[in-house]
Amino acid sequence: MALAAVLEGWAEGLVTAAVSSACVLAHAGGHGFMPGVLESLALFLLAGATAAAAARERRLRRRFEEVAGQLSSVYEKVQANFEGMKRVERLSAIGQLSAGLAHEIRNPLASISGAAAILSRNADLGAKDAKCVEIITSECRRLDGLLTNFLNFARPRPPRMQHTPLEPLLENVLALAGHGVRGKTVRFEKMVESGLRPVECDPEQLEQVLLNLMINAIEASPDGGVVTLSAKSDDSKITIGVMDRGHGVAPAHIDRLFDPFFTTKEHGTGLGLPVAHQIMRQMGGSLLAETNAGEGMTFSVVLPAKAPI
Repeated sequence: MALAAVLEGWAEGLVTAAVSSACVLAHAGGHGFMPGVLESLALFLLAGATAAAAARERRLRRRFEEVAGQLSSVYEKVQANFEGMKRVERLSAIGQLSAGLAHEIRNPLASISGAAAILSRNADLGAKDAKCVEIITSECRRLDGLLTNFLNFARPRPPRMQHTPLEPLLENVLALAGHGVRGKTVRFEKMVESGLRPVECDPEQLEQVLLNLMINAIEASPDGGVVTLSAKSDDSKITIGVMDRGHGVAPAHIDRLFDPFFTTKEHGTGLGLPVAHQIMRQMGGSLLAETNAGEGMTFSVVLPAKAPI
């Protein structure tokens, strides 16, 4: 009876106590009624006490499991925040160094570019010399673009937050990304949740981030591949995803994708994703990367459903 109360709870324990009491009363018929009643009452009290203790133990176990789950979740958040703080410290140090170097390099670079422009206007310049001047001008332009990325990373402008409908912004991103295909046969797929509400963001910066992710996805995709731009929302956040079916990134490199100057591209600068990550952080959101179950990568831009206070 006590075992039934422990294993099954109140109902089964009381039923067992009732059956046991009936047996006791039937057996005690020749020995007086009152002793049987008292013994039955004792059985009911024992069943009730045992069931109460078992129920309390189950409640405590459930509470312990809930607390353990909450502690595990808090620990994961603390670890994520700690890693985020370390990344911010690294970004800050590298950003200050980059800003100083960029300004120091840009001045002589402008002089070189200007001198090359003057030489290119010389009508007596031979073909070989003209080719050299063209290379100088082209490389100066490339270095100037790299310096601009340095400065954008080191000192990104504050976001100008505004109430922004997502549908036209995503359409514009797809239209602009179409110019980045460069002869590759890549198909775009749009999967946007209907009735998607507007979001508080800097539309220019958000478009810049998404376009960067789309171009990365195009470059990572094989010829004939598909790049998917998706958007969905829940009560607390809006998630915009860019998914490719390319070769993906090695698991050991996932945590380094947002580190400055880390790149898996042959001619990459390693600043595109760190700049995008910093832009999203300034807008109160985040940029996440994960490998797909099949192949390729998915980068997710996550923004709060309401503007951060």
